[in-house]
Amino acid sequence: MLFRVSLGYCELTRAIVMAGTENQRCWWCGDDPLYQSYHDQEWGIPLHDERNLFEFLCLEGAQAGLSWITILRKREHYRLVFDQFNAEKIARYDDTKIATLLNDAGIVRNRLKVNGFVKNARAYLDLRERGLSLDQYLWRFVDGRTIQNNWQSPDQVPANTPLSDAMSKDLKKRGFTFVGSTICYAFMQAAGLVNDHLVHCYRSSQLGGDGKKHQSELLP
Repeated sequence: MLFRVSLGYCELTRAIVMAGTENQRCWWCGDDPLYQSYHDQEWGIPLHDERNLFEFLCLEGAQAGLSWITILRKREHYRLVFDQFNAEKIARYDDTKIATLLNDAGIVRNRLKVNGFVKNARAYLDLRERGLSLDQYLWRFVDGRTIQNNWQSPDQVPANTPLSDAMSKDLKKRGFTFVGSTICYAFMQAAGLVNDHLVHCYRSSQLGGDGKKHQSELLP
């Protein structure tokens, strides 16, 4: 999820008022039930399932220039029309299939993004042919362990880091697209490579927010 929203005075006030309550959440999910469910049940949980990692990587790219909630509301339809993110099937999409997708109002109808899914599927399959699973490849950027950041306030949460820079550069070199550094950091947050739940969020400690590992330990 990209933190592109500007935190207004009202939102910040609400976050402060909520501090110390049992079920306080990170500020970005607000009052939307879908967003809250995503925050509680998915965001920041270490993810190692190959299909789900590939799905997240694609969908983070699909949201470029948009809000994550837009993609989240379309996610089930994305899964339906993109064969449950089966990379082998997506890699074989032809012009007819892509044209059908571009006429589907249930997804973001952007030709570059749709073609990007196909390109990413082929890059992923190439990665596997070279003996690397997506899980092994992505988690090696954090030495296989979640980075615990323990941010105190929204303005501390970065949009990108040297680690996401490195991930972005290597993904692009391997043929992936829509994997800029900010998108990669959003992916790292979503897939639990970093725990960016604020310290006042009840999920922070549940996901290991104890300060054992920080960004500074892994900076080049």
